[in-house]
Amino acid sequence: MERNAYFDNAKLILIFLVVFGHVIQPFVSESAGVNTLYLWIYTFHMPAFIFLAGFFAKGSGNIKYIMKLAQKLLVPYLIFQILYTGYYVLIGKDGWQTEMFYPHWSLWFLFSLFSWHMLLIWFKKMPALMGLSISVGIGLIVGYFGEIGHTFSLSRTFVFFPFFLMGYWLTQNHLMWLKRLQLRIAAVVVMAVAAVAIYYAPDFNTGWLLASKSYSSLGLPEYGIIARLLVYVTSAVMAASVLAWIPAKRSRLTVLGTRTLYVYLLHGFFVQFFREADLFTVNSVIDLLGLAVMSAMIVLVLSSRPVQGIWQPVIEGKMSILKDKFNNRHRKQHYGNNASA
Repeated sequence: MERNAYFDNAKLILIFLVVFGHVIQPFVSESAGVNTLYLWIYTFHMPAFIFLAGFFAKGSGNIKYIMKLAQKLLVPYLIFQILYTGYYVLIGKDGWQTEMFYPHWSLWFLFSLFSWHMLLIWFKKMPALMGLSISVGIGLIVGYFGEIGHTFSLSRTFVFFPFFLMGYWLTQNHLMWLKRLQLRIAAVVVMAVAAVAIYYAPDFNTGWLLASKSYSSLGLPEYGIIARLLVYVTSAVMAASVLAWIPAKRSRLTVLGTRTLYVYLLHGFFVQFFREADLFTVNSVIDLLGLAVMSAMIVLVLSSRPVQGIWQPVIEGKMSILKDKFNNRHRKQHYGNNASA
């Protein structure tokens, strides 16, 4: 079956925003505009990404399914946890001495994604509304426990799980409903209002959007549950607004949306080097646009076929691209020899 271009376009746009958000993060304290853009992106990009992951989840509980997931998610996690540790030492980054199950930087997503699939085995047996309500309730309650934090990516697993579960239950028709003209106009208004609100709002701790800290560490030990509920609503509405504007037509870049895992796992090598080397500054809109172009180039390079071929054995545990390349070259040589004979 031919892949639906809408979903690949969505993943491509979202992975660009992931990279761009990581690139501009060091400059948020220097500019209100950059800070607004950064927070605006973070209100929806991971919830939307997680929603799409849930959309394609099956939730099968058999051992073959679980082992395949472990090979696809946990093995790359362990490999890249080691690779990033060594890389941090190489570039002189502080704070690299962490435990194996204290995920480096963006690697939390692999651990949480495996956990979401495991949770789905039980939650898909519940009525959709009941399951969503319970998952939201758990996401709200865990904020009161400081022990549930970054280790094993537990906090993010529980807090972001409702988006994964929502993706599982909604259908393609639900998503296409978002593309109605009235809703797309409303989506523009929502995104604009969110940007203005972020710009004029008092200082906002990004920890609320990262979902890895307790309410106490975020400064609201008693009423954090209300703040997180507001974040849930904002993220859901913003994610829906962005998804309403994702192109549904196939383009030359659409295929890159099938390779987002490569970009996600590898872009940290670039971003962490840029941060340690302190290579860039943002003093104008032109500088910001330059970082956007650079982020796009990182996505293009890391989702290219050569990079995919080199890293496929590590990320996917197979060598089909290199084998195809070798077989094609061998076939051409064979035909060339026959023709000359």
